[in-house]
Amino acid sequence: MIPAEAIGIGDDPTWRRRFDRYLGVADNRLPAKFRLAAAIPVAIEPATVATPDLWKQLKSLTDTLDDLQKRVFDGENVPLARRETSLLSVLSELAQRSLEACDFCAWDCGVDRAAETKFGTCKLGNGSRVSTFFHHQGEELIYRGRLGSGTIFFTSCNMRCAFCQNGDISTDKDNGVAVDARQLAVMAWMLRREGCHNINWVGGDPTIHLHTILEAIRILGHELSQPDRLDLAGAVLAKADPVHPGPLDPALSTHRGLFNVPMLWNSNFIMSEAAMKLLRPVIDIWLPDFKFGPGSCAKDLARTPWYWEVVTRNLAMVHAWREPFTIRHLVMPNHVECCTRPVLEWIAENLSGVPVNVMAQYHPDTFTDPRNPGYREKYEPLARRPRRGELEASYRIARDLGIVFEGITFEGVDPRGFFF
Repeated sequence: MIPAEAIGIGDDPTWRRRFDRYLGVADNRLPAKFRLAAAIPVAIEPATVATPDLWKQLKSLTDTLDDLQKRVFDGENVPLARRETSLLSVLSELAQRSLEACDFCAWDCGVDRAAETKFGTCKLGNGSRVSTFFHHQGEELIYRGRLGSGTIFFTSCNMRCAFCQNGDISTDKDNGVAVDARQLAVMAWMLRREGCHNINWVGGDPTIHLHTILEAIRILGHELSQPDRLDLAGAVLAKADPVHPGPLDPALSTHRGLFNVPMLWNSNFIMSEAAMKLLRPVIDIWLPDFKFGPGSCAKDLARTPWYWEVVTRNLAMVHAWREPFTIRHLVMPNHVECCTRPVLEWIAENLSGVPVNVMAQYHPDTFTDPRNPGYREKYEPLARRPRRGELEASYRIARDLGIVFEGITFEGVDPRGFFF
């Protein structure tokens, strides 16, 4: 097993209280959600069920999963036998149908991505591409631990952030390599077998690849016990770090002899309500961005006019589900009062106690970087890093509101050095 100490948080009560379930899956003491979902049988082949009835069935099966998860967390040794057709099969089937009038994100384009006759905001058809995958050592400590977060970066995005710091991935739909669901499952399997603490679905944004991801998770839950050499050779083409050279202890990646890993959803969080319901039965921990306030900033800087309404709705849903999550808020130059303050005020009022990373990592990129050929002068106010005074003001707002942020924002740095 991977002991909790390897995650690097020791007995910090903030994390122990809120993230015990995630930590239990990370060190294989508990089964991941997808493991439980794979053990929940479905009597009728999902492909034969009408879509409205299949959504009703999903609701009932999700309730069953919630009950199983509570029993597991209370110490019960529930059956984990893999079913030929399970809750995972229902999720994958519904995602494939949704692709035919795509409603994965709040744009609700309604285009038939399966037929690839027309493209929506994400500019994608039915295929998915992975830019790279690797052991990510740059995520928050609870996610990267000591062995890394198993990060899979997808290409393309459903937002148009002028300052995107993954612009090469998000703006180029042809970046990386094309993958099918089995290849994606093999990538996840490799990362976990090499010791990663989680599988970190990210991009661009992963939401627009939901059909491929849910089918990959179904394969992990039902079929993929040991990829063959051809599977592994195909997957490594997109791997950014070396493949582990020798055999690894299966206890790093199994619970009761079955492949096990927590699934982390690292997203801009403009998913549709339907997508949220498809993700709920398989995501063990959530990592949403919350960048913009309720004014025009999201429209002006990311061409997403309804951003505030959608992100706050989705955050409230995860909170109501009592799911573990942390929020990332990026402090941007000239946007403390219009974005940082209202974002933190909303979190303090509606999500009390949820940890927030008040991030200082902003730097000019994509269309805000004067050194970039694509630079646009209208973004000149964002063509610099945030000043110390802006960061101090942001931290002071968070502290005055009672936001849980210092442990995750500073990670070992004395926060008193940031306040006058």
